[in-house]
Amino acid sequence: MKYKIIQLVSFLFLILNSTLSSAQGNKITITGKVVEERGKQPIAFATVMIADVKTKKPISGTTTSDDGSFELKTDAMDFYIEISFLGFQNKIFGKPPGQTQAITLGTIVLSENAEQLQEVVVAGEISRTEFKLDKRVFNVGKDLSTTGASALEVLNNVPSVNVNIEGQVSLRGSQGVQILINGKPSIIASEQGNALGTITADMIDRIEVITNPSAKYDAEGTSGIINIVIKKEERKGLNGSISVNTGAPDSHSIGVSLNRRTEKFNLFSQLGVGLRNLPNDIVTRNVDLVNNRTILSSGTEYRNETYYNIVLGTDYHINETNVLTLSGNFAMEIEDQPSSTAFAAIGANGETNAEWDRNEVTEAKNPKLQYELQYKKDFKDNEEHTLLFSALGNFFGKDQSSEFINTTISGENNDATQQTRTDFKEAVFTYKLDYTNPFTEQWTMETGAQYVLNDVSNDYEVNNLIEGEFVNDPGLTNIFEYNQKVLGLYGTGAYEGKKWGVKAGLRLELTDLNTLLATSGEANDQKYTNFFPSVHTSYKFNDRVSLQAGYSKRIYRPRLWDLNPFFNIRNNFSIRQGNPDLLPEFTDSYEIISIYILGKTSLNLGIYRRYTTDVIERVSTFENNVSTYRPENIGTNKSTGIEFNTKYSPAKWLTLNGDFNYGQYKRKGVFDTSVFDFNGDQWSAKLMSKVKLPLDIDLEMTGNYLSSYQTVQSAIDDNLYLDLGLRKSLFKGKAVLSLSVRDVFASRIDESRIMQPEFEIYNTRQRGRFVAFGFSYGFGKGEAMEYSGQRRRF
Repeated sequence: MKYKIIQLVSFLFLILNSTLSSAQGNKITITGKVVEERGKQPIAFATVMIADVKTKKPISGTTTSDDGSFELKTDAMDFYIEISFLGFQNKIFGKPPGQTQAITLGTIVLSENAEQLQEVVVAGEISRTEFKLDKRVFNVGKDLSTTGASALEVLNNVPSVNVNIEGQVSLRGSQGVQILINGKPSIIASEQGNALGTITADMIDRIEVITNPSAKYDAEGTSGIINIVIKKEERKGLNGSISVNTGAPDSHSIGVSLNRRTEKFNLFSQLGVGLRNLPNDIVTRNVDLVNNRTILSSGTEYRNETYYNIVLGTDYHINETNVLTLSGNFAMEIEDQPSSTAFAAIGANGETNAEWDRNEVTEAKNPKLQYELQYKKDFKDNEEHTLLFSALGNFFGKDQSSEFINTTISGENNDATQQTRTDFKEAVFTYKLDYTNPFTEQWTMETGAQYVLNDVSNDYEVNNLIEGEFVNDPGLTNIFEYNQKVLGLYGTGAYEGKKWGVKAGLRLELTDLNTLLATSGEANDQKYTNFFPSVHTSYKFNDRVSLQAGYSKRIYRPRLWDLNPFFNIRNNFSIRQGNPDLLPEFTDSYEIISIYILGKTSLNLGIYRRYTTDVIERVSTFENNVSTYRPENIGTNKSTGIEFNTKYSPAKWLTLNGDFNYGQYKRKGVFDTSVFDFNGDQWSAKLMSKVKLPLDIDLEMTGNYLSSYQTVQSAIDDNLYLDLGLRKSLFKGKAVLSLSVRDVFASRIDESRIMQPEFEIYNTRQRGRFVAFGFSYGFGKGEAMEYSGQRRRF
């Protein structure tokens, strides 16, 4: 990024001088193409200067385009031509003798300048954050781009962003973040998998963090948007990489990525296979304060998966301004869940009245299919002038059967056998059209449309073994059908000057939601139309201090599992179910963010405020020691918070990255005549240190703290944990050995308590320490990458 800025400044300087120094005369057209000596790759943004022979002052100039070509005209009579680019030796050409209307320089080969290249390494070493109108831009520097790290690891370096052990991304501590690739939904960024692991840091130009999205983006979600912008690189020939990983608990995978690029086509593919074991240690205590009876359950839930994954796709460059992309992804997960839970019924005096085990045998197959079709047109007048159409299809299925066997150990008879069957199908289609037109260097217009269709069917059945025969339980058996259509239209206008800028927009969304319990005939139809305005502004006081402010209106539509009333009955004393009558949340979001550059340190300080209506909270009801969790719309929430993050490199071998977030909230609401009014607060902190050790070894340690907080019914305990990683580069970065330990001290324990006048519930869940070792090797011009398979859906 810094090199491009240097070239742009040089170019503006040349243009300025050309207006003062050019003379009248016949125009001469000068053309050529600039390439590097090693590999003959084109050099974009190289400076082409025309200078006066006597004074040596610039007369005119330009920069090369993405393919290295250039064209400029001059009416000067006595001049020479100089070609330059940072890190390469300059080349100078004199004017041919005699009169001519055209000068063709052909292919100009620049050789590397070793001394300048060393300077570039120093200048481009550190990743930095800068402000744009409605986003913060994290430019990926050499400190990350040469490590072989995956996109997930790069995201973990971005202020305000965190990636957990499963590859789930959160922003300001909130999940539900929308991840885009080059500004659009993509197979790579879909929530069904962590194919983001196949993108290496070397491929990433920048990461845009949008905590308060403008009207251009889908109004869904309150956590924000992360846009990963991939470099425009030409890596012709066959490139690829292979990755092998192993870990404990059992997690083993092998992945191969191939890329073949020609003048017209870019063919890419990925093949992967693996298996993993995802254990969860769980303890639940349900206390009936009226009858003085407690049900205590504890055990380990296992989810063992074998998975296969294949990605195929191609980019077809119709010409230099039109690109067509078609890609597809098929994956299959085969699940086995040999879980076991021990139960105990405890009386008022602490005596154990009964003990029994509940063992689960579950088998499932989960096919996944995705496709993506994209057409992009770039207009020659400006690289930001684009037209983009994309169609994304997602299909997911689950064919699952389970058997639960209760075996009495002591006390009253609790022997029982249940069987469940799930036939789940989901299809999601997203069609998106975006048009961006920068009329001038300061003024830009954006407009577009999006249409999303979500069609789901969940056939769920429960049977109980009674007198040797399985009998259907009609209260837990039904077919749930879910159909949602959302049409969005938007328009924005922006002005961005040297110091100040403003961007305003409006988005219209029409939602049509239908749910049906087919067996019982219960239907719920919702249609609503909403406007989502947004306003953003920024001001640059100087090169070190900038300020950004913004407002947007957001929506959270209930997900399928918020609405579906039927869930797995693994623990039949702790049942989760959905609410078909759930309404969406609406949030008004305001924020002001400042950035300070102090030498090698960048400081970000932000203040934000959110007002949310129809807040969705999970509420527990209690009967016969059975707790049933169900989401409900309960009142409003006003939250105000501050956010602070910084990055500091006191030495070349040490980088520190700190993140702090504190928020206060006021809840108001009524549910079943009970008033839920209360105030609370929550804070989180993250400190990451990266140490460059001898022998090309990097050590990374990340400490995380999440404070305790309160919900409508629950009190959530705090969490403190440490992650550690080691990475060793081999063969000049072509190969990478990595070791990672998540939750080093096994201290990450999720605990919650519900205390009501008639009952108390305690829950704890722990995944424990996770250790992984990996080896990656890139061949051709490929880079070492990470492949850890598709992330589990549910």
